[in-house]
Amino acid sequence: MIRTPLRPLARILDARSHGGSADAIERENLRLRREQARDAGRHRAEWRLLFLAMVFFAGYAMIGARMGMLAASPVSEAETYQGEDIDGDRADILDRNGRILATNLVTNSLYAELRYMIDGARAARELGRIFPDLDVERLEARLTDPDRSFVWIRARLSPEQAQAVHDIGEPGLLLGPREMRLYPNGRLAAHVLGGAAYGQQGVTAAEIVGTAGIEHRMDTRLRDPDLVDVPLSLSLDLGVQAIVEEVLGNGISMLSARAGSAIVMDAHSGEIVALSSLPDFDPNDRPAPPLTGDPADHPLFNHAVQGVYELGSVMKAFAVAQALEEGLVTPSTMVDTRGPLRIAGFAIEDFHDYGAQMSVTDVFVHSSNIGTARLAQMIGPERQRDFLRRFGFLEPLALEVAEASRVVPQFPSNWGELSAMTISYGHGLAVTPVHLAAGYAALVNGGRRVVPTLLRRPDATPGERLISEETSRLMRSLMRAVVTDGTASMAQVDGYAVGGKTGTADKPNPRGGYYEDRVVATFAGAFPLTDPRYVIVVTMDEPQETSGAETRRTAGWTVVPVAAEIIRRIAPVMGMRPESEEAIEAALRLR
Repeated sequence: MIRTPLRPLARILDARSHGGSADAIERENLRLRREQARDAGRHRAEWRLLFLAMVFFAGYAMIGARMGMLAASPVSEAETYQGEDIDGDRADILDRNGRILATNLVTNSLYAELRYMIDGARAARELGRIFPDLDVERLEARLTDPDRSFVWIRARLSPEQAQAVHDIGEPGLLLGPREMRLYPNGRLAAHVLGGAAYGQQGVTAAEIVGTAGIEHRMDTRLRDPDLVDVPLSLSLDLGVQAIVEEVLGNGISMLSARAGSAIVMDAHSGEIVALSSLPDFDPNDRPAPPLTGDPADHPLFNHAVQGVYELGSVMKAFAVAQALEEGLVTPSTMVDTRGPLRIAGFAIEDFHDYGAQMSVTDVFVHSSNIGTARLAQMIGPERQRDFLRRFGFLEPLALEVAEASRVVPQFPSNWGELSAMTISYGHGLAVTPVHLAAGYAALVNGGRRVVPTLLRRPDATPGERLISEETSRLMRSLMRAVVTDGTASMAQVDGYAVGGKTGTADKPNPRGGYYEDRVVATFAGAFPLTDPRYVIVVTMDEPQETSGAETRRTAGWTVVPVAAEIIRRIAPVMGMRPESEEAIEAALRLR
């Protein structure tokens, strides 16, 4: 650019010749120069703005074109992250009234990506404060190992633990969302539910599989994608279950028993309303199975389903029922009870001396071993075995818990006369308390076999007829007499007609023979006998009643009061109104 001089000589000379000022010429030229510079700058700015506008336009045009291409192209799946293809859905489990027994809850796993880790040693120390069971030194070594890229720390966290981990502020500690199985009632119905654990796992999802109980037995149904939104309804009543567990637990504690179980079952449908086994566990934190010792001592052992016991005199009900059903005796038939009764070098004796003979009613009410063995002689081994087989005593349970199918009743392969006689009063045949409950249901419900179930069965149909209505009526009358006049007098509950039978069986000694001071005590009964609706079976392992001068172990002093207290508390909850003694006796006479 050619710059114009501020004081051009020609103009200066001309201005002086006319009397003008040279300074005015300089100021005018300076003003013109500044205007030219301003115009040139504005021109350059305009071109720069135009250039930037064109660049931005071109850039946005490219972005728009790319977005259009992506929108028009087929959808392509992103690379699956570990765990995203794992299905953790599982159906809820409800009680018969729709209350939740088991459900899924959203939680988080905890893991470390070492490429993002800033201070692994500090992270390990902070995690040790949150999780006291962690081995801090081992975790620190793993979090600071340069050869590692990933460290798995925790499968699930509580919301409080997740927040505490977040507050550490370590970017290398990551939380992965997943679901966990939650049992909101804690220990309640633990042996029925069993428990669940993680199967296949990823950091953002985990497969939930049943490990025991109904969670394992019904695992396929609970994980079925088409049914995960349809809850599984059980026959249990949560309120009744809570009462049964509380009363049974108090009884075991008072009687210093090793263990115990209680079952309340619908006598017509076989629906189990409550099933308790103590000691128990919390399925939210299920303990590991025992590796040593007696499995029956471990909380995981289900004494109602896995416990195979010689149950003693409660089995006399079936010998009496068969003798009545086959027309061999009537309730008033007199039976020879002189003892001891010797057969094949074995002596059968009674707890008391009942004299030379007793009626069938008294044999049952006062629990004579000799009298019952005489009835078994009349019946014979083959017919007795077939009768008990039809009641289901010789086959595994078909109950909806994983443990049931693995439990097989124990009975002699050579079922001769001696075996028939001892089995008639509860020795020589070992079954579970659930077997016994099902058998007593058939005795009191009119003679129909029931199949125990933990599932709601509102449309259950009557099973095979095992005994006649008349025999069932007679058995209810005999069971009531056991409570009013016999060994179960403490089973009386004001307002409710309770009937049943006691059983006190010496425990087998693993070294041979039987213990003299260890028993399994059982009460099996039904209520209300005016219209039998429910069967109850309470069993305790090695109970001892020590309030008197001598230790008492018989069922009448141990499990019978516990069963009575259960009935007293659950009957109103189950909608049964109490009746006067006069109304009860009138109803029983009418039936």
